[in-house]
Amino acid sequence: MIITKTAIEGLLILEPRVFKDDRGLFFESFNEKLFTEAAGPIEFIQDNQSVSKKGVLRGLHFQNNPHAQGKLVRVAKGSVIDVAVDIRKSSPTYGQHMAVELTAENNKQFWIPAGFAHGFVALEDDTIFCYKCTDYYAPECEGSLLWSDEDLNINWGVENPLVSEKDKVATKFTNFKSSF
Repeated sequence: MIITKTAIEGLLILEPRVFKDDRGLFFESFNEKLFTEAAGPIEFIQDNQSVSKKGVLRGLHFQNNPHAQGKLVRVAKGSVIDVAVDIRKSSPTYGQHMAVELTAENNKQFWIPAGFAHGFVALEDDTIFCYKCTDYYAPECEGSLLWSDEDLNINWGVENPLVSEKDKVATKFTNFKSSF
């Protein structure tokens, strides 16, 4: 597995070695030893999965302390543009974001530690999105940033995405109070 550090401290891209033959393919999707060497000791306690139609945008979500979540995300079917926004006040990249294309074909994974808002847009129907989380869902700690906020200037790559009512009225970045 190749683990690449990014321009934003803490974000990692993981690319497994894929073994293909006439039967199909195999790859190791997680290796605790390699992951710990790159990210430090992390305990995953919950796995989640969503299925989305083409054009569905979910995010930008996060959980505040004391239930902040790190997420290791990947796509099992279809493709997404996956985005992490740095919401760590003391970070030199505060307010900056990184976008990664994750597909069932490229098998890339994206590590998003606590202190980032996260979202994705499905580029294909029936996209299956999988993520491992470092803390349980805690509704009293959840927050979200407005996906279309001009200050964040995120190019989602789609016109008129399908967004939940909650995500349509999320907090603008200029009004955001970070707990990180």
